[in-house]
Formats: sequence, C-alpha cells, structure tokens
Amino acid sequence: MINIIYKLVSPKLFEEVYDEATDLDNKVVVRPTHLSICQADQRYFQGNRDPETLNEKLPMALIHEGIGEVINDNTGTFNEGDLVVIIPNTPTEEDDIIAENYLRSSNFRASGFDGFMQDYIISDSDRLVKISKDINREVASFTELISVSVHSIDRFSNFSHKRKKIIGVWGDGNLGYITSLLLKIFFPESKIIVFGKNNEKLNLFTFADETFRINEVPDEIKIDHAFECVGGRGSQPAINQIIDLINPEGTISLLGVSEYDVPMNTRMILEKGLLLFGTSRSGRSDFIKTIEIFKEHPKILKYLENIINDIIEIRTLNDINLAFEKDFNSSFGKTVLIWNK
Repeated sequence: MINIIYKLVSPKLFEEVYDEATDLDNKVVVRPTHLSICQADQRYFQGNRDPETLNEKLPMALIHEGIGEVINDNTGTFNEGDLVVIIPNTPTEEDDIIAENYLRSSNFRASGFDGFMQDYIISDSDRLVKISKDINREVASFTELISVSVHSIDRFSNFSHKRKKIIGVWGDGNLGYITSLLLKIFFPESKIIVFGKNNEKLNLFTFADETFRINEVPDEIKIDHAFECVGGRGSQPAINQIIDLINPEGTISLLGVSEYDVPMNTRMILEKGLLLFGTSRSGRSDFIKTIEIFKEHPKILKYLENIINDIIEIRTLNDINLAFEKDFNSSFGKTVLIWNK
C-alpha cells in the first residue's frame, strides 16, 4: 500500500514523501477527512522553535487534531466507513500511576513522529474512537484540543477543595473559550469569570457569567480557583494576576504553553497555600469522555461552532501553505482543513 505523507521539511516548505506501508496486520487504515491547525503546528511552520529542535524533528508531517473514515480494519474493531477521531498520543508502556500523556516514553504525532497530513493514517485500534456520522465534523476535527480541557478539569476536580463559588479563566483565545464553556457544563452552580485583553473576543463568551479586561478588574473581585489559558509571553502577567486575585488554598490549573521561563510570585504562593498543577495533552479516556459530553450536551457543539474561523479545502501543497498563512494571520478561532488530498 502506497501512502503519501506531506512533510514540513523546513519552515514554510512542504514536500510529498511516498511511503510503502506493508505491516498492516493488527492495524486500522483511516482516511483523514477533517483536520485542524494548532498553535504547535504553527510554531513549526513559522520556524518559531529553536534551531536544535527544528533540526531534530523535521522533516515531519504536521497536525495532531483530526478525524477520518475507516478504510480497512484488520483488527475487527471498526466497520468500513466508520467515522473516528484519531488520538495523537501513542504510549509504548503502561503505568499504574502516571497517565499515558505524561509518560516520557510516549510518542505524540506531529511532535517527534508524523502527524495526520497523510493520505492514510495507519493506526492501532485503541488510538481511534468512533463518533457519530451526524456530528458537526468541523467541530469534531478539534476534539483533541477539547479533550485537553476536559482532562484539566478532571484533574482540577480531584485536586481542588469543594468551595467553587467563583472560578476564573485567564485567556480570551480558543483554549480559554473551550475551557470556560466546559467549566459551565461541569460546574453549573459556579460563577465563571473570564479575563482577557480583547473586547471583541470577550463578547463571544456569552455563556460566561462575567468577563473583564485584565487591566479593568474591579478591586472587589476575588476567585476561588483559576485556569490559565494564555501561554507565551502572556503567561507571566496572567499567572501573577491570578496569584493576586485568588483566595487562600485555591487551585491554579496551568494550560498555556510558553517557550520562555515564567517568573512568578512564589512568596504569595506560599503565603496563600496555593496548589498549582500543569496539564499537557490528553489520553484515550479523555477522548471518550469528550465524546460523551458531545452526546449529553449537544448545545456545546453550537457554541464551539463560533470559534471556527476558516474552513479551507486542501487539494494541493499550495492550499496547505495558504491555510497555514491564513491561520497565522487570524487573531482568534480555529482553521479547519477539509482534507481532499
């Protein structure tokens, strides 16, 4: 079986690589249909990683958010034509304590080995989860990102104390939108406040109880717990504002990825007895729970449609470059690729 893989060989340069897939025993062959661009993909495409990392990881097929249709299944798990979401995290071992997405031995698509920009994905059956054919496929394409928020909220539920009167979310981008929306589902009795920089973006958070620009927060505002969804250079001011506004013994979930060291006010972390925890990626159980949420709360899909910024059909390598450039120049929202390669 000949598979064409579309690899980033250097920043902004893709090439087609032909690969003969021969070992298909106990494997499932999936044809990608809808993919979604992530900020991590953009960092590779734009060359915004250190030269050592680029040299180590390129050439590589990008994208770790996507769905597809089953073409062939030698495991007997799926039927031909089934729609599945593809799990990018690929563990090589099991651990009784450490989750699959935190095992240092795990592989992750589009970060060390090829992502979903291929004609066919050759996958183990446990890296696929069936979804309804009736689902909004553009939204389903970024199930992976949604599952990261689900994973973080699950961990938050385990770590945090029971007082959850007010939960703050820092970040008015895609991750902040998804996380605050899910918090409203998980904790309907809690007051969800979103803190951001851009009024136009904050206006989209219609489900939130309140929104504030970060430089216009009333003095009386205090929160019980917080989620940091900013990342980049904005992580430092966001985390330190959280530390200022959070009540003692609150829990802070860190989701924003930064390429830089982030100084924070450790004195107040100690004085307030705060708990900080990090969240990275997700595992199979998080995908299953996310799909269950889609079924139980179908209105969430309508809200998630609001963050689809562009839908671009991909037929040529030029289309891929166009999609990445349009996504890079967009300040908010997800770029979805209809994968017709």
